Amino acid sequence: MNPENAHFIKTAFAIANKVKAGVVFLFIDPLDDLSLEDEKIPHKKVHLVLVSKKKRPEHPDVPNSLAAIAKGYITLPRIAMTRMAMIKVATTLGISSDLIASGEKIVFVVGHQEIGFLDLIHVVDTAKESEVITGRGIVKIAEVVNPEIFQAVLNLVVELADKGREGKPIGTIFVVGDHEKVLQLSRQMIINPFKGYTEEERHILSPGLKETIREFAALDGAFVISDDGTLLTAGRYLGAASDEANLPRGLGSRHIAASGITSLTKAVAFVISESSGDVRIFKDGKIVMHIEKAPSKR
Repeated sequence: MNPENAHFIKTAFAIANKVKAGVVFLFIDPLDDLSLEDEKIPHKKVHLVLVSKKKRPEHPDVPNSLAAIAKGYITLPRIAMTRMAMIKVATTLGISSDLIASGEKIVFVVGHQEIGFLDLIHVVDTAKESEVITGRGIVKIAEVVNPEIFQAVLNLVVELADKGREGKPIGTIFVVGDHEKVLQLSRQMIINPFKGYTEEERHILSPGLKETIREFAALDGAFVISDDGTLLTAGRYLGAASDEANLPRGLGSRHIAASGITSLTKAVAFVISESSGDVRIFKDGKIVMHIEKAPSKR
């Protein structure tokens, strides 16, 4: 690892100790390797979580490696993201995976992958910063959705929001968890396009499912996913009522439907805004996370 990046990482840990943060989130994609003199990093007092758009290395535990001392590993969607969007997604996945606790301080270290340098240290206090955590309901997500399933759906939704379908924006809803009650409170608008397929073929972690979902994302209605990650149906009408007063002005029928279904069930809903490409996550009828789409490069 080059000296500049090594110094940046050590500085981040020093700041974490100063502000009494419990964890450092390190975006590792700009790094040429993960070798570092780990005895100089106080990782026993401040935990390290690695963040990347790449899959976790199969054999990370090598001597003098950041991967060897890391408490966890978070995979981000493989799309262009603003710094704040990256921090929001990583924070969301960290809380849902119990890598961090609500109210904990986090020190983020990020940089540009293209130039190979870390260049920003950002401290987040999840107890105070509404810009990052817009609701406390996100803490309860792990109670109803497996963290691996939550991460897979979130990554899928953010990628769909960014790329759309055939270059055109997509607006849709994914409802995850408490599926029996969700199905009771909704109705099928079209013939279920996933009927007849095996559970393995319909599982959210199935490699071939992403493109199929992309094709059906243009349909009206919501996708419903069980708490174990099986995609049950698409084109579902969510008729549950919602108090629009709890939502910010300007949000449309999809957001009202997501608010309604999550207020009456334990489910989590992910909404892609067709107009903006933003993603909002709902729990208990409220928005617990808002992820803005990165501006297009021209």
